[in-house]
Amino acid sequence: MRIGLTGGIAAGKSTVAAHLKERGAYLIDYDQLAREVVEPGGEGIRQIADGFGLEAVQSDGSLNRKWMADHVFSPEAAPDAKQRLDDIEHPLIYRRAQELERQIAKKSSSGPIIVHDVPLLAEVIDTIPFKFDHILTVEAPEEVRIQRMMETRGMSREQAEGRIRHQSSREQREAIADVVIDSTQPIEQMFEHLDMLFAQWQ
Repeated sequence: MRIGLTGGIAAGKSTVAAHLKERGAYLIDYDQLAREVVEPGGEGIRQIADGFGLEAVQSDGSLNRKWMADHVFSPEAAPDAKQRLDDIEHPLIYRRAQELERQIAKKSSSGPIIVHDVPLLAEVIDTIPFKFDHILTVEAPEEVRIQRMMETRGMSREQAEGRIRHQSSREQREAIADVVIDSTQPIEQMFEHLDMLFAQWQ
């Protein structure tokens, strides 16, 4: 069974993913895959250097994340910058996710529950090469998420608002989901809801 997991940035999706993994689901973390595909010396970093210029890569060959954030997510970024970055990264991420699914299928004796943790699932639902049995979105009010980003990630309000602006809206995420998880509820209550869902999937 394949589960799509998404949610607004800083809404609590990682907490939900970790709990499902504890229950026995296999987790494919697309944020982790996004980091892997731009590792020094890889195909992704070469394509980014070609597409954005050498300033996008630091002297040690790693991605210059601050420079990229300024040139992709800031209000001054070129209108097509995010799309150009997505066109480089997404095919590489999907290829890696397909490899991981094959590895899980080989080592799992029974039908595994595989959770694809995809922050941008609403944006890529028409192009991602997977069909999902269920889609969960984890949601919290925008102001709560902004405060979390400022407190836990050291972002300014402008940076936090920029990240939200470059994601799908709550309405777009809920439109593709069959389950909405409210992360502002007490965590015990949220986990009870997840446990009930997991039991149904099993």
